Amino acid sequence: MLFLYLLTEFSFTTEFFIYVLDLFGTIAFAITGAFKAIEKKFDFVGILLLATITGVAGGTIRDVVLGRVPNSIADPTYVIVTIASGIVIFFLYSKLKKHWNLFLKFDAIGLGVFTIIGATFAYNVFGLNFLAILLAGILTAVGGGILRDVFVNQSPIVFVKEFYLSASFIGIVIFSVILYFTDEIYYATIIGIILTTSLRLMGIKYNWNLPRARES
Repeated sequence: MLFLYLLTEFSFTTEFFIYVLDLFGTIAFAITGAFKAIEKKFDFVGILLLATITGVAGGTIRDVVLGRVPNSIADPTYVIVTIASGIVIFFLYSKLKKHWNLFLKFDAIGLGVFTIIGATFAYNVFGLNFLAILLAGILTAVGGGILRDVFVNQSPIVFVKEFYLSASFIGIVIFSVILYFTDEIYYATIIGIILTTSLRLMGIKYNWNLPRARES
């Protein structure tokens, strides 16, 4: 009902479309931060803090690089939804802790959404500049996750062999190709998000890994 109300009050512009998806990605990553914090025995404040850092760090880094005022500062909604996500996970964790796949799925969703939303922000600023799109997409996708893992004293997932950053890269390439041939931002965004998320989920399911250097 709330979503329908918003659609009647605001014109469904490209900016609003991106805004909604950006909030969705923020919530998805905030949930992963809350999960990690609870597993590491953080207290209530620590849980909310890690949820917020995980949710907004990627977008904040993106905005700083693009020379924008970070959305997390200009719009309190971002912090509000991360805190709300942390509170929800705090109270529901006892029922969710057996479902580790839930954490992985939210992380995959966050990766897909933030990858392409970051790419979209760069496209709106720089046009079809692939390097700018790639940089913004990658920074948005991995910034929050890296800080989350560092704060819980784990090797960031993006630096290990799992099929993580590769999914983000492929999604950005397809996003850029669609825009190059069609200039349809809606289609490029939706397809890019679905593809990136799906690749990450398939990587988890089939244990796709990138090769490592041999030690001997």
